[in-house]
Amino acid sequence: MFPPMLPEVPSVHPSELDSTSPVPAGSTLLDVREQDEWEAGHAPGAVHIPLSDLPARYGELDADTQILVMCHSGGRSARATQWLNDAVGFEATNLDGGIIAWTGAGLPVER
Repeated sequence: MFPPMLPEVPSVHPSELDSTSPVPAGSTLLDVREQDEWEAGHAPGAVHIPLSDLPARYGELDADTQILVMCHSGGRSARATQWLNDAVGFEATNLDGGIIAWTGAGLPVER
């Protein structure tokens, strides 16, 4: 379903984001982790679509916005980013380091 990951996946590290407004205006933060991971803590305002559901549910995303894709540590989100960009034609960027790097950068998490 998802192609092998290529090194050219666009990425940004959470430490590079604005700490007062980490998701730029007009962007969507997509969390592709599983339900139990989501419930343990997620970024406020994120859209939750587990990676395995993404091919069936990507239509829920606004194709005209920048999509920042997050998972636990960056692997699944990189695969999702590549798929959204190559197969669907979205403008997606991997959030390098996932929720681990997000919290490490002091960005907010809600449960």
